[in-house]
Amino acid sequence: MKKISYYLLLVLAFSQVQAQKDFQGMAVYESKTQTPKFEGMRGNRDITPEMQKSMEERMKQMLEKTFILNFNKSASIYKEEEKLETPGQQGGGMRMMFSSMMGGGGTFYKDVKSKTYTVDKEFMGKEFLVKDSLPKLNWKLEQETKQIGGYNCYKATAVKEASKTDFRNFRPKNEDGKKAETKSDNKETAEKKTNFEDNFEIPKEIVVTAWYSPEIPINQGPENYWGLPGLILEINDGTTTILCSKIVLNAKEKADIKAPTKGKEISQKDYDETVVKKMKEFREMNRGRAGGPPMMGR
Repeated sequence: MKKISYYLLLVLAFSQVQAQKDFQGMAVYESKTQTPKFEGMRGNRDITPEMQKSMEERMKQMLEKTFILNFNKSASIYKEEEKLETPGQQGGGMRMMFSSMMGGGGTFYKDVKSKTYTVDKEFMGKEFLVKDSLPKLNWKLEQETKQIGGYNCYKATAVKEASKTDFRNFRPKNEDGKKAETKSDNKETAEKKTNFEDNFEIPKEIVVTAWYSPEIPINQGPENYWGLPGLILEINDGTTTILCSKIVLNAKEKADIKAPTKGKEISQKDYDETVVKKMKEFREMNRGRAGGPPMMGR
């Protein structure tokens, strides 16, 4: 009898280990970013109100994305859902580059066991494979709760350094406290306001608010967010909200959760420096032109 009980315990323990090993899930996230208002373009006679409205609408479409997160106990891949291009749409290459600067454009692989990540990106016609350590945020666990898709979620907040290569971090410049504009300043101010970059700035730090569910006990989340005692179902940084709209656990078909391998291997710091340099060159080339964001394409 004791041998049978011992055998049953072994079978049960093996089954639990196997279940943990085979555990996998999929979460769908909807990402939305507030569309920046191109107020500065009003000073440019070449930009009509209709053109400005059209550019803002195109920007809005690019800032609304759907992502899929496939995860297991230790790793995940986060990738933008592929969509067919609208007929007559142009500038695909430019949009791809712009997309990579807004949280898309590649496969983001996270390994929370080794605390590393790998993401493949395409920028200015070149393929990069960014490999680095996962950023460790100092999460503050709050008592506030709410439900997302039937899951009980808890609030957590953190402060992080704003990436200079993520367009979603652009904020309109605060004009409060500046001197009143004189007639002699009008020409210079009008010229300045026609340049997109002169109307925006990137803050040094941003406050991140996360909602995680301990009911799905893995420390994963969208993009490079992780480190909470439950799957992150919502992230907000003031201008961008990433909200989980669907969760499927232990589906019959398993996703292949592997790190991408294509591209020139580079650290996050070196990649950021490369992008900032190219953005600066691109900005100088486009300064004084139509005034729209140079990355948008036409």
